[in-house]
Amino acid sequence: MSLIASEATVGCALKLQPMTAAEFLAWDATQTVKREFVRGEVFAMAGGEDRHATVALNIAMTLRQHLRGSPCRVYPSDVKLRVEAADCFFYPDVMVTCSAADLQDRLIKREPRLVVEVLSPSTAAYDRGDKFASYRQLPSLQEYLLVDVGALRCDLFRKGADGLWVLHPSNAGEPVQLASVDLTLTPDALWADLEPPAEPAA
Repeated sequence: MSLIASEATVGCALKLQPMTAAEFLAWDATQTVKREFVRGEVFAMAGGEDRHATVALNIAMTLRQHLRGSPCRVYPSDVKLRVEAADCFFYPDVMVTCSAADLQDRLIKREPRLVVEVLSPSTAAYDRGDKFASYRQLPSLQEYLLVDVGALRCDLFRKGADGLWVLHPSNAGEPVQLASVDLTLTPDALWADLEPPAEPAA
């Protein structure tokens, strides 16, 4: 399906004809900017602030060290996650997969057990709402961690044996218990080297 020419605002849907997942992958392979795919629509991804990147890196590094030597792998936001049931491709800030099938695919992961999103003002509502609804359709997913850098607070959603998702919140000085990977994420590790918020312009 041909693409309609588009000048697009970063973070908004590009003005393209609806695409299939296969068409998106073929087109995306020729692009230099990361884009997410949601049921035929393509969205350019906005850049994040340095505090967002610091916390995402802290989490990825702590997970990587903890899981070294195990079958599990930690991926930052440069690796696509396919949610087949929702017909989406996302770039989570951090994800962990222990799937042998995922290890065989260098470009796309499909069976994460943990997904982490670091919230920004422009994406928080989406990450908590529609994106979480899509992620919940992943049979492999056990936990979904939302990190609020501004409030220094985390909301961890964990799927129970009954299939229901339960919220486990934590504040700035409290650890986050990641049962999916048997890791206690301490406040020192989570918020390490986090710069204070920028002062508002005069």
